Amino acid sequence: MKITEIKSYSVSSSDGRPYFIVKVETDEGIYGLGEIGIRNWGGAITEAIKHLSEVVIGQDPWSTERLWQHMFRGGFFPADKVYCCAISAIDIALWDIKGKAVNMPVYKLLGGPVRDKVVCYPHTQGRTNEELVENSVKAVEEGWKFVRWGQPETSGEFEYRGTDGLLEPVESMRIAEKQMGMVRDAVGPDIQICFDIHTRLDTAHAVQMCKALEQFKPYFIEDPLRSENPASYRTLARHVSLPIAAGEQWATKWPFREVIEEELINYARIDLCIVGGLTEALKITHWAETHYIDIVPHNPLGPISAAACVNLCMASTNVGVQEMPLQPGTFATDLFPVQIEWEDGYAWTPSDRPGLGVDFDEAVAQANPAPLNGWTPLLRRNDGALTNW
Repeated sequence: MKITEIKSYSVSSSDGRPYFIVKVETDEGIYGLGEIGIRNWGGAITEAIKHLSEVVIGQDPWSTERLWQHMFRGGFFPADKVYCCAISAIDIALWDIKGKAVNMPVYKLLGGPVRDKVVCYPHTQGRTNEELVENSVKAVEEGWKFVRWGQPETSGEFEYRGTDGLLEPVESMRIAEKQMGMVRDAVGPDIQICFDIHTRLDTAHAVQMCKALEQFKPYFIEDPLRSENPASYRTLARHVSLPIAAGEQWATKWPFREVIEEELINYARIDLCIVGGLTEALKITHWAETHYIDIVPHNPLGPISAAACVNLCMASTNVGVQEMPLQPGTFATDLFPVQIEWEDGYAWTPSDRPGLGVDFDEAVAQANPAPLNGWTPLLRRNDGALTNW
């Protein structure tokens, strides 16, 4: 079996969300699907995929490690984050091909299942405190065992409004403390809370925030610092008692090195669609296991990303929880008519479904193109200075 073509689709689905899908085809009619992790960089990543196709086309899809090394190191300069997104999508698609070729789910190729299903958390943020509480209670009633939201804006309505806003750290921290108290009272002590600072605070404010939130016993605090300098987690770890999750913006195993080896985080937020695909994520997962660090894969994307993450979690012993913003099978079903399964807060890939366990309608993708490039909203402080979105 040889790889014959790599296709890319930037597409909008009926749910209004954009997706960037990569399809790798072979001369035996078996194809695999992948997804890129940074949709707003789609134009640059498209060109990277075209460039990497020169390496991949004509090769054996089973040679995932060799192809990964060639794609990452073949230009002498190590691949940057744009190329790592391209490598991730191609690599995930190759694993999908391998599973389909032997009529097995991918998790069986990764070592076999160590669990029957993977516990997941949804996104329950709201535009007001009251809506946040309502969304959290609703999620619990639907069977989710976790709730999750992010560092609130201070410009009236809260995060993910899709427009620019204000986030003044001290004001935002007071709102966040109030929010977590309201949610904890509403959902009770047995539901786990995940809180995403979203790299919006500096170290001093992150320390204050974590100390204020200790009373509510959150499952973890996510991305409390910006991602450019992993060594900064040394300072944070000295002052914070809450479990810390980080890593969603890191590409490849190398940025994870310090925080794993020095045990500066408690949960590794591996993004399979940025880090280098399943080939690289599996290495980080096993590495983290030696330091008793669980993985909580980052999954803000679509059904392909979700399927890749769940397959990794099915085959890994050190799993905390899997991010699942929306319940599989309830969104983008026109584009993805086959998705992984979900029930009562857990997701899984059926054992009789080969590959990743997801499929897409190529005709729908071709008929609904989306812009390749975009920008996230901007957040600013009261003085006009830029803050991470």
